[in-house]
Amino acid sequence: MFSQLAFSVFEQSIHDYHVYDSVDQQINNPFPKEKIEHLLYLKNWIDTVQWHFEDLIRDPQIDPVAALALKRRIDAFNQERTDMVEYIDSYFLQKYAGVETKPNAKINSESPAWAIDRFSILALKIHHMREEAVRTEASEEHRKNCEIKLNILLEQRKDLATAIDDLLEDIKTGEKYMKVYKQMKMYNDVDTNPVLYQTKK
Repeated sequence: MFSQLAFSVFEQSIHDYHVYDSVDQQINNPFPKEKIEHLLYLKNWIDTVQWHFEDLIRDPQIDPVAALALKRRIDAFNQERTDMVEYIDSYFLQKYAGVETKPNAKINSESPAWAIDRFSILALKIHHMREEAVRTEASEEHRKNCEIKLNILLEQRKDLATAIDDLLEDIKTGEKYMKVYKQMKMYNDVDTNPVLYQTKK
């Protein structure tokens, strides 16, 4: 099943990141560029770095200048995240390009890659909630609450994995078809963000 492959790659990415646990470390993608695993690893690595950016930006003692610089990095990684989703969808579009869709085929509310995006984030939630559920310096109440949340996340993992595999099978058999829209994020575009294009005058 594709979901099993994807989640195992996400777990490897998360593990590799936490060897050094630094947002400034370089990625060392172990998968060949022509493999879907390469895109999945890169996607989750971006998500993992972004996760830790979001931790850092919430430091109440952060220097305002450092916070602004970090916000710029968060914005850049958000764009990379979106780009990676589009790359993954392009992979599926190419993979299923020869499929003849059935006359009554329907479109899904989200593309495979956006479901995979949520799956990648879920892997991070599970990893960090599991850490909290066994954190020895935390209170017993804290650990129990986190264990309850972890069980819910694991249930979500099962449900989302099933949904992803079902969607890909439906696309493969022509029951559903893919239609991907490029993300048009206006605030990053110098021609569509008023604050940016007014500075060009």
